[in-house]
Amino acid sequence: MSLSKKDIISILKANGNQIPSFMEKACKIREKSTITFSKNVFIPLTNVCRNDCGYCTFRQDPQDTKANLLMNHPEVLKIIHHGHEQGCQEALFTFGEHADENPLVQEALHKIGFETILDYLYVLCDETLNKTALLPHSNPGILKKSELKKLREVNASMGLMLETTSERIMKTVAHKNSPGKDPKKRIKTIENAGKLKIPFTTGLLIGIGETIEERAESLLEIRRIQNKYGHIQEIIIQNFRAKPGITMADYPEPPLSDIIRTVAAARILFPDCGVQVPPNLNPETSPIFLITGADDWGGVSPITPDHVNPEAPWPEVKELKYITENLGFELEERLPVYEKFRSPDFLGDKILERINR
Repeated sequence: MSLSKKDIISILKANGNQIPSFMEKACKIREKSTITFSKNVFIPLTNVCRNDCGYCTFRQDPQDTKANLLMNHPEVLKIIHHGHEQGCQEALFTFGEHADENPLVQEALHKIGFETILDYLYVLCDETLNKTALLPHSNPGILKKSELKKLREVNASMGLMLETTSERIMKTVAHKNSPGKDPKKRIKTIENAGKLKIPFTTGLLIGIGETIEERAESLLEIRRIQNKYGHIQEIIIQNFRAKPGITMADYPEPPLSDIIRTVAAARILFPDCGVQVPPNLNPETSPIFLITGADDWGGVSPITPDHVNPEAPWPEVKELKYITENLGFELEERLPVYEKFRSPDFLGDKILERINR
């Protein structure tokens, strides 16, 4: 849908009398009566990261004796097989960006016979496909095009949050110590995924100091990329949460009205993509996003916690079912790759073979 920056800002600045009309418009754009989710296992290969974001609790100091330098091979396989036994269909692999630049992570990788963490990830994804019914979905941070191309062979989909296009945020507490949050670098990764036709998930992190104008620019940048490549399957609208121990612990969280406006804007701007708001970050208010145009609950796990937000437990599937059906929708489990991308144009032979089986 063609919307100008002025159009998006008008939604993001809507007053109390205007918000319901945008919510209604967003709901009318959503064609399906089902709300989807992906049953997964969450596997953080390492918590070491070159970025040090002001809102993050995932990153750990590699010098800390309690730090997760590298999950060992048997430990990963145990989680994957447990997920297989519990009927999960997605193996979500994530780790701190460029973690293997750290000497301690390098040493841990060398001990198990790998040069880079991406080599290790490739093998784990391949084993997941060969030994279980799960499909890999990886979030490894900023990658080169050649690295994306390699991982495409063994991933049903991939993801990288744009978060914001604001260069100004790079000078604030949110991103000043995070070179990997440079918007230009993240945009390049998302575009390269498009050139390689990788089904992709991206989105915004709202409430980290961006202005309404910057939020509109971020949405429009994702729309520009989608218009060019058509590979984005889902837009996540994630709200900042203040947590004990983070640098931004005393910063205000975005109000519910801001999240509603942003979800409505995303749905109106992206009728061709799924729209998700993480339910575990909004346990009391998540139903309202369904009546604002959201149509996906994202990944939820019966086995593993949300390692990025460990203080926020996943809702149980029966709870999601109750919320969804109470609003007149049907809950439907999906694969990590959306159905419209299940073709040779977007998926490698190995992934297609696994899906067909």
